[in-house]
Amino acid sequence: MVSALLREMEMQREYLSGETIETIYFGGGTPSLLSSAQLESLLVGVSKNFTLAQSLEITLEANPDDLSPLLLKDLRAIGFNRLSIGIQSFDESVLIFFNRAHHAAQSITCIENARQAGFDNISIDLIYSIPQQSLAEWKENIVKAISLRPEHISAYALTIEDKTVLGHRQKKGLLKPLAENESAFQVELLIVELEGAGYIQYEISNFCRPGFYSKHNTSYWQQKKYVGLGPSAHSYDGITRQWNVANNHAYLNSIKKGALSFEKEVLTRSNKINEYIFTTLRTKWGCSVPYLTEVFDFTLDQRKLDKYTKEGLLRTENRTIFLTAKGKLLADHIAMDLFVDAG
Repeated sequence: MVSALLREMEMQREYLSGETIETIYFGGGTPSLLSSAQLESLLVGVSKNFTLAQSLEITLEANPDDLSPLLLKDLRAIGFNRLSIGIQSFDESVLIFFNRAHHAAQSITCIENARQAGFDNISIDLIYSIPQQSLAEWKENIVKAISLRPEHISAYALTIEDKTVLGHRQKKGLLKPLAENESAFQVELLIVELEGAGYIQYEISNFCRPGFYSKHNTSYWQQKKYVGLGPSAHSYDGITRQWNVANNHAYLNSIKKGALSFEKEVLTRSNKINEYIFTTLRTKWGCSVPYLTEVFDFTLDQRKLDKYTKEGLLRTENRTIFLTAKGKLLADHIAMDLFVDAG
């Protein structure tokens, strides 16, 4: 797989037309299973094939149980300067529910070890809307997260997919999803607690201490170009989006034959407008009315804007539209209602 990734870098080196890369993100799976030598070879490959900015954000997505003190020191030494750790919960019963390999104590130790290894930009993932988890139990998770002072916290609602263990349990009636109003209470509590601790909600699911927003994820929300490498990886050049074959075996075979296997779509004007509305509304930077006019020659439906403003879901400042705290709970619905079929 590592060899195939290095080969794909050579095949995709012109994809961004020489544009400077500002962030590198190892994720979409469990890259922390790779050795530090393998990860270093991939970083060297990136530097050989692409133009890199002097100040790079280089992130590794990892599970707490994979990050030994030795690996953490090696990661820091070879250039990683940000960690995204999939903690999910500090509640032992919840980790058992998710069938996670790590324990709550390992999560805490992992962050302490990362600090000792020199990491000063750490992100942790938490999951809420977990069946039978009370508001008080969720608050305990938030308080524990704050006490560890990570620079960044991402919090996502539990999504139960059909063809999973949790999905099967739900179909059999063994698992009852948390009620929508209870989930909303958990979101509101999360925002209050994190903002009270000095974190900025710069995107609906993402919070950071000042100056520590994820440059990588923000580039997606700002429609910047990117190249993705590996099975299922997506790439975007401003005009088209393409994604590699998902199956590992098929991916390796295509690379071996020197012909990358992927699907591609040309983004229509509608696609671009709707993506802009959907992503920007979720962020603290908002949706710019002048940008929609100047770039897409598109004007939002003023009647809908007035309706949502009157309902306290939207506000406008300097010709930029923002979701209110109440509106953030209905972000997807509002964005989709503003979508257009513009061709």
